[in-house]
Amino acid sequence: MKYLNKLSLIYMLCFCAGIMTLLSSCEDFLDRQEDEKMTFDKIWKNKGTTKQYWLNAMSFLPNFSGGYIGDNDPYLGASDECSIAYDRSYRLINFGSWNASNVPYYYMDKYYKGIRECNILMKYVYTCSDLTVTQEDMDEWYWQARFARAYYYFLMMQDYGPVFLLGDDLLDFMATTESLYRPRNTWDECVDYVVSEMTACANSDAILTQSAMAKLETKWGLATKGVCKAVISRLLLYSARDLFNGNTLYRNVKNPITPDFPELSGVNIFPQTYDAAKWLKAADAAKAVMDDGSYKLYRAGNNNPYEDYYGVTNVTWNSELIWTDRYNNRFYWAVGCKPTGTPGTAYGAVGPTQQQVDAYAMNNGIYPITGYEKNGSPIVDRASGYDKDKEFVKSTWSYPRKGWTKQTTDVNITSPNMYKDREPRFYVSVFFGDNDWYQGSVSRKISFVEGANGNQTHDHSKSGYLVNRFFDHTKNPDSDGWGNITFPLFRLGETYLNFIESVLECKKRGVAMPADYESLAMKVWADLRDRAGLKTITEAYPGASTDELIELCRRERRVELAFEKQRYFDTRTWMIAEQTDGGDMWGLNVSFLLPKGKDASYTPDEFWKRSLVETRIFKSNHYLYPFSQRELDRNRLLTQNYGW
Repeated sequence: MKYLNKLSLIYMLCFCAGIMTLLSSCEDFLDRQEDEKMTFDKIWKNKGTTKQYWLNAMSFLPNFSGGYIGDNDPYLGASDECSIAYDRSYRLINFGSWNASNVPYYYMDKYYKGIRECNILMKYVYTCSDLTVTQEDMDEWYWQARFARAYYYFLMMQDYGPVFLLGDDLLDFMATTESLYRPRNTWDECVDYVVSEMTACANSDAILTQSAMAKLETKWGLATKGVCKAVISRLLLYSARDLFNGNTLYRNVKNPITPDFPELSGVNIFPQTYDAAKWLKAADAAKAVMDDGSYKLYRAGNNNPYEDYYGVTNVTWNSELIWTDRYNNRFYWAVGCKPTGTPGTAYGAVGPTQQQVDAYAMNNGIYPITGYEKNGSPIVDRASGYDKDKEFVKSTWSYPRKGWTKQTTDVNITSPNMYKDREPRFYVSVFFGDNDWYQGSVSRKISFVEGANGNQTHDHSKSGYLVNRFFDHTKNPDSDGWGNITFPLFRLGETYLNFIESVLECKKRGVAMPADYESLAMKVWADLRDRAGLKTITEAYPGASTDELIELCRRERRVELAFEKQRYFDTRTWMIAEQTDGGDMWGLNVSFLLPKGKDASYTPDEFWKRSLVETRIFKSNHYLYPFSQRELDRNRLLTQNYGW
């Protein structure tokens, strides 16, 4: 399975000083550059420089998980599932202090540079005159670049909605600035373009299946047919959801009147009529990934749901992964989740919100918290067995540590009932205070109150919890190293949830679908919950209506894909972010001062209190990124997104 994404190895080749000088991209996608025809012609006379140009075109693929959490993207820091102490740009989003002149994590120019480099490669690769280059070489470079080009568009569409499509146009940078103006294409045009491009890539003989790629070590990391299908699945799911399907909030977002682009002149950029049939397209696309047959839910084979779920993000190149964010050193993710007060380097700044903690089901499969009062107190489903009046009352119970730590037995702890009898994914994902942190054979009790061992620097957890999933608890970093991670960009568990949601929405809206779709959706949902050690959703919620099942699917998605950078897009495309991502974020009382004379691992009773972490701002214009003022000034046909 190692072939899934080792582009990090071959990308290094394209950054050597000589080739980057030779192939230097323009400063921005609408900037001019000097005509270097002779140098440019020489590229295609040699196999090595042609391949390096291809690698350059691929190098714009992001490596969001190759740095500290929050450094490269906002998708955890600006999500309601997480609170991060670092002073990074996601804070601009959380507190509504961003605008078109100050856009955090602005990658639009980078992706258009990548698109242009792909277009150049695709146009000239077959002119390579080196006698040692083969048809197979050129086909591979062409089709992988074509995949990357479509993927760059997909990445922009997640953040900005519809963008402007260049097709195969190289843009003449010797032309006037006015001649380079481009209006945005409509959302449906952008979707159709990316889907058609990804479909063409999936159907090409030059794009291999996963099983074929696995046998060719030198090709590890290239896009497979399954990757192309997975991109289509997620894009069509987003396209069916409320943000992009008849969203009247965007009814006045139109292109300017322009005679140069009559087909786009004055048109609505976002579709204004709800199309329920988009849900069937999303269901079909998810099923195409499932039918690929190359992937299966990861199970270690020991009948241990803790080990099975933990393995999704801790067993590299496992059977569930469709595409990953490269093969990265785990340090950059793990160190942010490792509490201070443990041996070695630790920043301990990345913590789940109380809302995310509350999202996990009980071990009977029922979600205990159904909402909140204005003061932050939970509204509880009594059938779950959760008692909100006793949530911080301590009792002694068995803490499950077998399967995700080096320990071979579980252990009794005395801890609040809030954390007792929760589903396996909770213990794998969330670390709570007054508990032992495990790293290899070493463990240490952690307290998060001010002055305690887990709260000694400005980077301490603001919520009183830490993300547990991405630290390898079987290793001690001081002696064993941090290990590596293949962070999932696309995996089969997500595809199952895509399919379930789409099928349920089809049923709700009366969209005709194949006869077996509903039973298949319930089957894969049962498989997903079985892997998590839970009864089926219909056993936990007998008689649930279709609307209730849709809501339960959303809950399942929040838990199953926790901290995988999907929640950020889910709340936005469902158009619930004004309720979930704005307002009060809760945690525990980390500001309570450790009493004098107490050990640094001591947790006083005053810590166990639902406490305000921060109050965030999410307005209706925040669903999509603004285009930067610089791009608006340089492209006078570019329509700004709503509210910016």
